[in-house]
Amino acid sequence: MTRLVDRYQFAAKIALLSSAGLFVLAMPALAQAAEAAPASLPADGSVGDGSAGEAPGITVTGFRSSIKSALDTKRKDIRISDGISSEDIGKFPAENITEAIQRIAGVQMSNINGRGSTISIRGLGAQYARTTVNGQTFASADFLDGFRYDIIQTDMASGIRVIKSPTADMDTGGLSGTVNIETVHPLDYKGSRFTLTAKGYNSAYRGGKFTPKLGGAYVDSFADGTIGVMVNLGYQKLQDRGDYLFIDRWTDVTASDGSTVESPNRLRYRRIDRNTEQLMASGALEYRPSEKFDLLFQGEFSRDHTTYDTQQLVFGKFGASNITVNHVTAGIADSIAVASVGMDNNDQLERRDLQTQAYTLTARWNPTDDWHIKAIGHYTVGTAHRYEWASIDEVGMGAATLDMTNPSNVKWSISSLTSGAQYTTANRTWFAFVDGAYHFDTAKEAAGQLDVTRDLGQGLLKSVVLGAKFHHESFATNAYRHDRDGDVEDTTTYPEYAWIPDITTTGNLVSNFLGNSMSGLPSSFLAINAATWQSTLTQHGIDVPATADPSNTYRVDRYIPAAYLMANLDTTLFGKTLRGNLGVRYEHTHQNVTSNQVDGNNAVLGVTHTIQDYSNVLPSLNLSLDVTQHFVARLAAAKVLVRPLLNANTIMADTITTGVSSGSRPYVSVAYGEQLLKPLTANQVDVSFEYYYGNGNAITLAGFWKGIKNGTYTSYFCPGSYNGVTLTGSAAECTSADGTTDYSFSRVLNDSETINIRGVELGVSQSFDQFLPVKGFGVTGNITVVDPDAVTLGNGFHLRNLSKLTWNLTPYWENQHFSVRLSVNHRSSYEQDYADSFFAGYGYTHVVRARTQMDLALGYTWNKSLSFTAGVINLNNSHEDAYYKNAAVFQMASRTGRNYYLSATTKF
Repeated sequence: MTRLVDRYQFAAKIALLSSAGLFVLAMPALAQAAEAAPASLPADGSVGDGSAGEAPGITVTGFRSSIKSALDTKRKDIRISDGISSEDIGKFPAENITEAIQRIAGVQMSNINGRGSTISIRGLGAQYARTTVNGQTFASADFLDGFRYDIIQTDMASGIRVIKSPTADMDTGGLSGTVNIETVHPLDYKGSRFTLTAKGYNSAYRGGKFTPKLGGAYVDSFADGTIGVMVNLGYQKLQDRGDYLFIDRWTDVTASDGSTVESPNRLRYRRIDRNTEQLMASGALEYRPSEKFDLLFQGEFSRDHTTYDTQQLVFGKFGASNITVNHVTAGIADSIAVASVGMDNNDQLERRDLQTQAYTLTARWNPTDDWHIKAIGHYTVGTAHRYEWASIDEVGMGAATLDMTNPSNVKWSISSLTSGAQYTTANRTWFAFVDGAYHFDTAKEAAGQLDVTRDLGQGLLKSVVLGAKFHHESFATNAYRHDRDGDVEDTTTYPEYAWIPDITTTGNLVSNFLGNSMSGLPSSFLAINAATWQSTLTQHGIDVPATADPSNTYRVDRYIPAAYLMANLDTTLFGKTLRGNLGVRYEHTHQNVTSNQVDGNNAVLGVTHTIQDYSNVLPSLNLSLDVTQHFVARLAAAKVLVRPLLNANTIMADTITTGVSSGSRPYVSVAYGEQLLKPLTANQVDVSFEYYYGNGNAITLAGFWKGIKNGTYTSYFCPGSYNGVTLTGSAAECTSADGTTDYSFSRVLNDSETINIRGVELGVSQSFDQFLPVKGFGVTGNITVVDPDAVTLGNGFHLRNLSKLTWNLTPYWENQHFSVRLSVNHRSSYEQDYADSFFAGYGYTHVVRARTQMDLALGYTWNKSLSFTAGVINLNNSHEDAYYKNAAVFQMASRTGRNYYLSATTKF
């Protein structure tokens, strides 16, 4: 009962807040809109030039043009959706796709090394959002890490829509929403157009070197406008850098008062230098001999070649017996002395070669005025080749102190990090010339779709659509390891111990760590050079072969036939136009997981094929009521799903690991595979009220609810026996009954409980031309508030990457020649675990602190053929920091700095 009351209180507060905000924002518009308005939308779906709130004769161009175009599309859509449109071919109003999408209500962006890379929608993580290009799957090459938007260059996009309420003809998989990226349809344009763009991109934190980007787009039509062609090419190089200080392991220690507290157990410095070379191409060929037939072929290609140089110092494990607690905050030691510290000096080189291509053939035929047939054939494949080579030198560093009482200025007192004095024979404890892995990933999908529409043209039913689709999707990863971990006491087996390069002469000096932002932290360190280490090994004739890693090698095949029936509605209700769609989709999934059974030595015991079949009935409803010419009310309801997710931590095979711990105690670790997980499903309801006025002005208030079921979580347990051995104890301390061997067991399960998410979105786009003597000023922005059920982590499905409050605000000014645009994006704190972030730590979680980022864009249009842009991304030098359990306890600090760009565009 208390929980129900809390929900109503929350709903009442949000409704009151949103209503007040809507009233305040709407006052100027309502004053201008006192005129009588027709009860229905004009035939073309627009609200017309010179209507309320905009002076007659105003020409909408530039950024305001993209806002108006996106609002017009939203206005005509029967679904609840939001979007952003290109100002012109090859001229998208953002630096990259994620920076554009983050302006859309309910969408949050996550950074990797300062680049916008992944998104979440309405509080659900990136893995729950489906991304399509032209309505079809664009295979994510590195599918284990989710869809990466930074491989999509904006030059290929004509518009982006985030669809929050699906229709039955849409593919499933968008539990939180579907992001669709539209490319140009050639025959939408008359005549020829040619655009060229040159851009320079600069990462100040990396060193200030500009890297190039070149792009070109060509659109033309032939044969009296019956044949159209589009070609778009883009090439760019990027460099960036990210610095990270973080704690990834914790241990229980005894404080001076005898209480047990958690203490940091490993501290890490990590600097990542990233170099990227990207090639993006898209093309289309369209044939339309008459209004009754259209044939469209579209192709997209993306290649991303990225290298990483990760230089890091790993201090720890400290060990409980070595730690003296000096200060405690909220049950966590935030100031400690460590009697003896070991340090891994680690340089890891990585290369990631990602490539995706997609081809779609769409035929539309209208044999009569009442019958419409659409057929689609689609194929996409993505490949990722990931390589990593690490060299590690472990030495003792003596005593140290760590003071985190001020999370903004962590103090770390230890022996010199820029001296090579510690790297001696007596002080070295471990080394590895080569330690790493290869992964070869492939994602494919082949699909065929047929839709038949019958126009009825009278009464409630405007048309009926019957459709079917079959697609086969597959995900495969082949893993290999190549490790040569040395033993300092066995120089016969590992003669390379004598060849370890002198760090004083071969090492790399890393300076300005974290931008020197923490005065108590050594900001320079001497890092080993992995390339030198590994070339030394090669020069002495020692080869480290790659050996199969069968426990991380698997293939998933899913065969998915679907059928759907939809009714498109167009009628009147109380004299008002009511448009809508009512549909149901049936899908059957046949899944075959091929994986290896392995023993404790990673030897293959056998190959298993785990078969799983399940079916889902997915109803959907979208209603749109044109209350007036300017006011639209919408209602949507649907059931959605996303199939079991794959990420870098997915275990498909039952994996048994045996060994001896650092305390010389035998252990057995058993992780059961995830082959039989059920899909996540959600029932959802959306309500939206939208007021359109003037030429590109609008206010939107929307509320939504999702009830999510079958979320996954990891269960740790201790069975009564295993392989004939009697066990005892808890999940955290499971041992053999005789007390000689430690055991651990884990399994990923579906949560049968329903997790509820409630939220509201408020959006506004407003021109100030009617208020100010200087024309061209305006603002667009939105705010989203999300309230999820609270679930204790470890006891069930937990919503990670969820920010309860997000907002963005973009004030702008533009005239015929100049434009200025400032985007301010805020995201409140959100929780992550190791599946979401490498920096969260092994088996732990952290909370990323609230963050606000500002981006500035400047434009100058010389004439119709030539324009220039300049901008600063992360103008306010914002950064992502995290805490552990309590906001006063440090866990992670990062710095990525500002990025600058300059570009010139010509079109003719």
